[in-house]
Amino acid sequence: MGHVYTHARVVAALLIREIAARFGSKPGGYVWALLDPAAHVLLLTIAFQAIARAPALGVSFPLFFATGYVAFQFYQAMTSYLNGAVRANKSLLNYPSVAPIDTVVARYFLQFGTTAMVAVVILGVIVVWMRVPPELSWPPILEAAFVGSVLGLGVGLINNVMFVKYPLYEKVFNIVNRPLMLISGIFFLPDAIPHPYREIILLNPLTHLIMRFRTGFYDEYRAIGLDMSYAHMFAFLTLFFGMLLFSASSTLLRNE
Repeated sequence: MGHVYTHARVVAALLIREIAARFGSKPGGYVWALLDPAAHVLLLTIAFQAIARAPALGVSFPLFFATGYVAFQFYQAMTSYLNGAVRANKSLLNYPSVAPIDTVVARYFLQFGTTAMVAVVILGVIVVWMRVPPELSWPPILEAAFVGSVLGLGVGLINNVMFVKYPLYEKVFNIVNRPLMLISGIFFLPDAIPHPYREIILLNPLTHLIMRFRTGFYDEYRAIGLDMSYAHMFAFLTLFFGMLLFSASSTLLRNE
């Protein structure tokens, strides 16, 4: 119990340090955390309103793109922030009480809280401004957000090790990870993709998470092909493998 308490105190201290380093003492850092995703949603809305009469689902372009982009960010922003957790806190690992996993856990909590705050503000503003606000269903929204963050955590754990062991892997990962935004269902509904391409798209677990997230905003959305058991299995297997790899490489991460 004392060991757990020590790690909890270390994580709390690291969390405060990460908040100060990321956002600083001025409100500008928090504002940018909101402006960046809001700008993406605005640009997508403007672009697609110029070429389509209505979004693929519902009547609101901002809501459609926001539900896709925000759901995606629970994975994407998490992975991006966790990838450099150990490297950014390398000097602190000289203290025996600070373990490599503490740096990852602290960043996980900070990023999850940040993305959740962004989601509430952006989606809340859009919903309030709609003429007929949707009736929200919280279980699918929370489920998609949590599973997406778990997948991001698993990938982040793997990347902290692989980036150190194999520098080329970092370049390959960035190349492979970049087009995920285009093929995860942010701009379209996988239901509308013809066979056999729909089945290929549905191999991407992020597609299922975005579909699930949207069912919390659109009660008429049937989400054909949605399989959350597949998304759960993929996310938790990734987390399990990431934890094994990270634990086995703790000495390497501390001494690298």
